Amino acid sequence: MRLIIQPPPSLEGNIQPPGDKSISHRAAIIGALAEGTTVIDGFLAGADCLSTLNCLRALGVDIAGPDGGRVVVRGGGLDSLKEPETVLDAGNSGTTMRLLLGVLAGQPFYSVINGDESLRRRPMGRVTGPLRSMGAAIWGRQNGELAPLSVRGGKLEPLAYTLPVASAQVKSALLLAGLFTSGETIVTEPCRSRDHSERMLRAAGADLRVEGLRVRIRGRKPLKPLTINVPGDISAAAFFLVAGCLHPRAALTLEKVNLNPTRTGIIDVLKAMGAPLEIIPGEETAGEPAGSIRVTSGRLHGLEVGGAMIPRLIDEIPVLAVAAALAEGETLIRDAAELKVKESDRIAMVAGELARMGAEIYARPDGFRIKGVRRLRGAVVDSHGDHRLAMALAMAGLVAEGTTEVRGAECIAISYPGFTADLARLGVMVKEEDD
Repeated sequence: MRLIIQPPPSLEGNIQPPGDKSISHRAAIIGALAEGTTVIDGFLAGADCLSTLNCLRALGVDIAGPDGGRVVVRGGGLDSLKEPETVLDAGNSGTTMRLLLGVLAGQPFYSVINGDESLRRRPMGRVTGPLRSMGAAIWGRQNGELAPLSVRGGKLEPLAYTLPVASAQVKSALLLAGLFTSGETIVTEPCRSRDHSERMLRAAGADLRVEGLRVRIRGRKPLKPLTINVPGDISAAAFFLVAGCLHPRAALTLEKVNLNPTRTGIIDVLKAMGAPLEIIPGEETAGEPAGSIRVTSGRLHGLEVGGAMIPRLIDEIPVLAVAAALAEGETLIRDAAELKVKESDRIAMVAGELARMGAEIYARPDGFRIKGVRRLRGAVVDSHGDHRLAMALAMAGLVAEGTTEVRGAECIAISYPGFTADLARLGVMVKEEDD
């Protein structure tokens, strides 16, 4: 599918971003392991989260929905999962594969998990290695580095493990595996990554403690079901925050957005660049702070981003590169080599596609050097099957001269099924055409 965008004369209105993708995944998985019925409202019905639901159904979990954003998970406890009759299909979702590997490692049966062509290229050794140390038998291509992966789980031993790179997915997989041990599993991070798993596991009654960069979980404690209202995804909101800063006539409000401090790096960086953002705190939901964000037109300036900030905005870096491309001065993004093993090599692809639109952007081994220009120009660009790259290019098209055509835009449904409708709601002239 091609997305054809004309820059609008103004960009004004209110949007409620789709439910948080990270929280939706975790709510379904933890609900499946709880004893009783978990009700999830605001569940993100994007392709990635649907992959998680389908894998859980294949493991014998009774799940209704999503119906109007509601998912009902009838969990039977830690020992209730059944051996699947077929290969578990994680689709394009690294979160599905990595988190479920932690669960499957604790199951006394055999299972196989696979994904699409993109996911089969993404590294899994950072998860399978420590899970093997806990006692799981895992086989796969390149010695368990790549899917498809076969798992023969069973009795796990607790583990004390220090992550070489901050990763919420790896941390979460090990914490989930820790539920099935008879002792205490300890995971230590080099810097803080998103903590949705810790918050939700605690809310479900897990024996879990956070001590700075160290998380401790004691296994075999039953989990209780939850009622969860999923807040809007800050990663989805980030696209419109950047567009609001860059468009010369903009006034946007993003409503009911997740404001978890481990996820709000994009807000902190945009503010440091001079973005006129206003945060309106709201009610806490799903153990997560939430609220609205107002953004108006502003003039941004370049800066250096790296270190502990990167895990707090790793998914937002493609659209941050768009902001930097039109900021005054130079922006340096470093310590983000993780971008190379996302849905695409985001360092190479972001640099290459934005350059087509006139950006002065240079790929580095761990990020970008970007020199701001006065204006981008419309162009034919390609998503390379990466939903975040597709949406970042669409935002660039909102503030470029002329028409922008984003090819391969069907991948946007992975995380933001209502993206085109929200653009139209803001008065953007946007068309979808078959390739």
